[in-house]
Amino acid sequence: MCLAIPVQVKEVLPDHMAKVTLDGVSKIVSTALVDDVRPGDYLVLHVGYALAKIDPEEAERTLALIREAAAMGDAA
Repeated sequence: MCLAIPVQVKEVLPDHMAKVTLDGVSKIVSTALVDDVRPGDYLVLHVGYALAKIDPEEAERTLALIREAAAMGDAA
């Protein structure tokens, strides 16, 4: 099973790379597969590679579901 998660671009870097964040954690990722990446964009990230842009509302809904699932796992 694979999991791709939404992350927000904080800074576009040279060589098709970007600094992204998720819940305060920053990571440098490849944006080689996505065109016209800008700070503030949300990207779907899988193993260090941005696969596509995602609109902010969809990103927030997805992150809320992931947080909800994690909280249910913690309660078990």
